[in-house]
Amino acid sequence: MSHQVPEITLNDGHRMPQLGFGVFQVPEAETSAAVSAALETGYRHIDTAAIYRNETGVGRAVEESGIGRDELFITTKLWPTDFDSPRRALEQSLEKLGMDHVDLYLIHWPAPQTDAYLEVWGALEQLLEEGLTRSVGVSNFLPEHLDRVVDLGGAVPAVNQIELHPAFQNRTTVDANRRYDIATEAWSPLAQGAVLDDDAVLRAAETHGVSPAQAVIRWHLQHGNIVIPKSVTPERIASNFDVFSFELSEDEMAGIDALERDGRTGAHPNEVNPS
Repeated sequence: MSHQVPEITLNDGHRMPQLGFGVFQVPEAETSAAVSAALETGYRHIDTAAIYRNETGVGRAVEESGIGRDELFITTKLWPTDFDSPRRALEQSLEKLGMDHVDLYLIHWPAPQTDAYLEVWGALEQLLEEGLTRSVGVSNFLPEHLDRVVDLGGAVPAVNQIELHPAFQNRTTVDANRRYDIATEAWSPLAQGAVLDDDAVLRAAETHGVSPAQAVIRWHLQHGNIVIPKSVTPERIASNFDVFSFELSEDEMAGIDALERDGRTGAHPNEVNPS
């Protein structure tokens, strides 16, 4: 892993770079170039998903990089319409990625209308045992979903990837993650830009001579979140990675904490029920 990036030790003992590169909404045609730029910058953690339809581009960039597979941390996700066949879905993802395993496989949404995620969790544990993934986790799970998965008595999710940013800090879910020793990973970490012109962010950025995005990414890191900013611009990809030479003060952290306003940018987890 890049020497700069801190690692989070997951509850299964595996280690995960705290800063990664996300490819949500990156078109397949642009994915390879964006991931190549990220890898050249120093990112070693790449987050994709079957539903993003760009796993092939991720795989191509990884192959062309020449970086050893053991130096990389690759995440992909199971979409709810594939709940009936998690093995086939992961095998298809692996084929597109050109890999024999991923480092983290997530249930993308709980789709709680049917409760099928409980049976699916057992299937993911089987994929874990067989080495098709090194860790298993969930995405967009609320505390009640986590409770039911943990109550199954098997593996506890290693990660819960949730919408989290200064305007929507998702504290109830973060508290539940902490209670179960589940690492919190933030998607939409910059609120799609909605927090970048808030005074507290601008002040912190100006004090440290960094961009507002860098200040927010640093806020995530200091809170212990795993964070996966996305960009297709090489300069911004590099800027988002350059967050280890400064530290926000307690007052700056508190000022950004105070931006909470229930500013969810994505869907509520109970409302995503693909059929």
